[in-house]
Formats: sequence, structure tokens, C-alpha cells
Amino acid sequence: MSGVVLVHGLYHDPQHFDLVLGELAAARVEVAVPELHRGSLQADTEAVQAVVDAMEQPPLVLGHSYGGSVTTGLTGAAHLVYLAAFVPAEGESAARLGGSTKLLASSIVHDGDGVTHVDPAAAVEVFYADASIERATWAASLLRPQKPGCGRGVPERQSWQNTPSTYVICTQDRAVEPDLQREMSRRCSSTLTWHTSHSPFISQPGRVAAVLRSLLLPSTGHSQ
Repeated sequence: MSGVVLVHGLYHDPQHFDLVLGELAAARVEVAVPELHRGSLQADTEAVQAVVDAMEQPPLVLGHSYGGSVTTGLTGAAHLVYLAAFVPAEGESAARLGGSTKLLASSIVHDGDGVTHVDPAAAVEVFYADASIERATWAASLLRPQKPGCGRGVPERQSWQNTPSTYVICTQDRAVEPDLQREMSRRCSSTLTWHTSHSPFISQPGRVAAVLRSLLLPSTGHSQ
């Protein structure tokens, strides 16, 4: 069985995947969760590429939100999962694709020098609306400031063109417009539709883990 690499999005942190990590660890799946916040898409991609290259077998790689731009630039993945994530084509960036909601835009606080953060109180609704208030508050407390520029980065390659891929559309997303997700999902090999918020790894970690396990063992089928 190959391993799994989980790639978080803007403002997020590896700890946001802790609930999924616990589910996968119980199934004895090797999991790596690299930290982004390296200052640019290129630097973030290089950090994740190093993790992929260190795995014994080509791993399944999940990218969430901006993390999709990172995974798009990778080589050596066995399967890509785009979770409410950006799927850039040649010359595209997450920023160019657009799709951020007005609610997300109104929740971003400008700290100066291009650095921003998401108001934790607003983040509960924007990112974690379908989670319990306890989980959502915990997840919001982990959010980090974001330096400028990453979202405008253009991947050097488009790995979804030659790597099997699954897109998970989150229809109740209040951060990235579901209509854009549907459009981007057409670039992937297969699509799942979940009636969840932007961050089902907080609200439904078991569901996320089940899909990853099913892709590691295709004979079990996809968990809807």
C-alpha cells in the first residue's frame, strides 16, 4: 500500500489534518503532512516534492484549496485528490481562476506589507460552517497569517494531465464558489460531490479518510 501526502491551503496549517491523520493512522496508512508557508508557490511545491520523493512508493496526494496549485506542480504522485481545490491549467494561478466568495473577502484582515489573516470569528462560518462549534473554534484558532504572492503563483507543470485525479466538490463551500469547483472538476478523471463546507477534514474527517483509503485500494470503490 502506498502512502498519502496531505497538502493544506492558504492560512491553514498541518495540524488542520490531525483528525484525518488519526483515522488513517488507525488503518496503518503512512501519511505525511508537509508545512507550506514557504513564501511562494514554487517554494511550497519544492517542499512537498521533497516529501513525495522520499516516499517508498508513489503516494496519493490530496491538495485542499490553494494546495491544489501545489499538487498540480508535482511529479511522482500515483493519484491526485483535489478537495475544494484549484486545478490550474497552463499559465493559470489560483488568483486568476478567481472564485473566492464575498464572505471570504470580507473576512480577510490586512496586517501591512501584504500580510493578511482571516478573522477567527468569521472563519468559523467561512471555512467550517458544518462542523461542531467546538471543532470549528479549534480549527479557527490554528489559522496562520499569510504572506502575499502564493495565490498568484503559476505551477510549472500540470500534473493532472497525466496523473489519475479525483475532484471533491463541496457544495456548501463559503470560501471557494461551488460553481468554479464544478468547472475545475472537469479537468479531473473523476468527481465526487459532497454537501459539506470548505473543510470537510474538520467536519467529516472519517469521510475524507474513507475516500483516501478507497483510492489506495481501488477494489473497495469510492466512498460517497
